[in-house]
Amino acid sequence: MFSWILALLLAIVVWSAVTVYLWWVRRRRDETRAGLAALASLHWREFSEIIRRALNDARGWHMVAQPDEDSTPRSDFLMRGEEGAPWMVSCKHGRAYRIGAAAVNELGTALRLAGAQGGVLITEGIVEREGLAAAERQHVEILDGRRIWPMLKPYLAAETENRIVQAARRRAQRHTGIAALASLTLGLMVGLGYLSSHPPVADTPAVAAAPAAPAVTPKTPPAPAPDAAPAEPAAQALAPPDPDPAMLDRYQAAVSRALAQTPGITRGIWQTRLTLVVDRQVDDGTAWPLICREVERYPVLRTVRIQLNPRPGVAEPVRWRQCSTI
Repeated sequence: MFSWILALLLAIVVWSAVTVYLWWVRRRRDETRAGLAALASLHWREFSEIIRRALNDARGWHMVAQPDEDSTPRSDFLMRGEEGAPWMVSCKHGRAYRIGAAAVNELGTALRLAGAQGGVLITEGIVEREGLAAAERQHVEILDGRRIWPMLKPYLAAETENRIVQAARRRAQRHTGIAALASLTLGLMVGLGYLSSHPPVADTPAVAAAPAAPAVTPKTPPAPAPDAAPAEPAAQALAPPDPDPAMLDRYQAAVSRALAQTPGITRGIWQTRLTLVVDRQVDDGTAWPLICREVERYPVLRTVRIQLNPRPGVAEPVRWRQCSTI
């Protein structure tokens, strides 16, 4: 049960992390990429006009009419802020732009000649590192790539904006479903792997108490013949006295517990009073000494019959043996 709970938690955590990435990172990146492509497909005059409208709405800047200019939009133009200071705006239209220090320094020279307070360089392309360093020295603000899409997004046609947003959303939904299936598969693999590496341990069954043996009336040994020689002490080796049934149960339970804890032996179960059934994982030569070591601890059990079951997955017969004989 624990393995499946662990697998479920892992699947939920993985799916949640992937979902957050897909909706907060990947979806925005897809939308920005498609939006920049839509902006780049515009005519440069349309792009310049969108820039003017966006700066007017966001910053309150207004066009500065030049005496030698007509009403046609340009890529470079002056705008005046609310405080009255002029700003030079430069539009580099196209995603292929890789703007370096030279273009930024050129804009810095133009804004100083025009008496502007600073400049803004706007492009769908990329301003490289040396261009960014030059922009700090020339008092030029950089708006490129990802930064201009949120600013210019409301100024595209409504159908174009909806198409870009919905396409990014559909892709995120599709990948979220794929991530759910992949997370579920990962959880199942982890759960099955945990079960295979931690197999359940079967409890050693308690040795069933055998019915009490009927009391046997001891027989009086026959009297020796008058001419019979007295028996020598060595010839009078008798079997150890039989313990009472409760004591025998304790002996057999102790043997079962010891075998269950012996490496290579799975379990030992008393099928009857005189038969011990042993499941093992090692070969005969290794198993017999381990079994007899535990059985011979109790003299009354030394002569019991031991049934040695075949090893799992090995084609071998059942074997019987006694650790010692009378």
